[in-house]
Amino acid sequence: MKSDKAKVLHEICGRPMIEYVMRAAMVVAGQNVVVVIGHQAESVKKAVNRVGEANFALQEKQLGTGHAVMCAMPFISADVDQVVVLCGDVPLIKAATILGLSADHRRHGRDISLLAVSLDEPKGYGRIIFDDHGELTAIVEEKDATPAQKQIKVINSGIYIIKREFLEQSLPQLRSDNAQNEIYLTDVIGIGYRQNRKIGAVISTDSDEIIGVNSRDDLQIAESLMKQRDGEKS
Repeated sequence: MKSDKAKVLHEICGRPMIEYVMRAAMVVAGQNVVVVIGHQAESVKKAVNRVGEANFALQEKQLGTGHAVMCAMPFISADVDQVVVLCGDVPLIKAATILGLSADHRRHGRDISLLAVSLDEPKGYGRIIFDDHGELTAIVEEKDATPAQKQIKVINSGIYIIKREFLEQSLPQLRSDNAQNEIYLTDVIGIGYRQNRKIGAVISTDSDEIIGVNSRDDLQIAESLMKQRDGEKS
């Protein structure tokens, strides 16, 4: 982002991008929202609190998405049996899409459901791997993908619904033996597959919703799409 500001505090249409994700999360989870914070934690807290109430989990070292969820787990209410994972830098995600994923997850009685999308240019995203029977077996991050896997166009959005019982059992099994030396949440897919858990993906038809903001160019694209969405509402 070429900035000292925490990524999720960069603004889209005059609002920090975390606000948009927080609004969607509240529609789905009410007050059972946990926000993982790290860089500029107090400023991120203020931005979130302007939208609504949340619990905050501090991730002191940025050790990956799996580690972020590990940090969040102690703050999730005891009565929650399904955990929705969202990304603070994916501001265009709609609450209706998450609710649709949740409904599909429950209808099929899955342990893990993820939101996927097919992209003509999938570079930079984790690829979704299916076996010969069409079963979801793994997610491979771009930096760990083989040339053949990089040709796959179905990608991971980073948005999941995971049964809490399975999440608690699988998180301690995650390891950082990958190109980025990070603890990937995506590895729970492989763990679930090996345990014959019920895993599935819902492939979204709207690739704009899952755009991740990782650069100034991405920020401009997201702002343009948000303005277009607001114009459709009015």
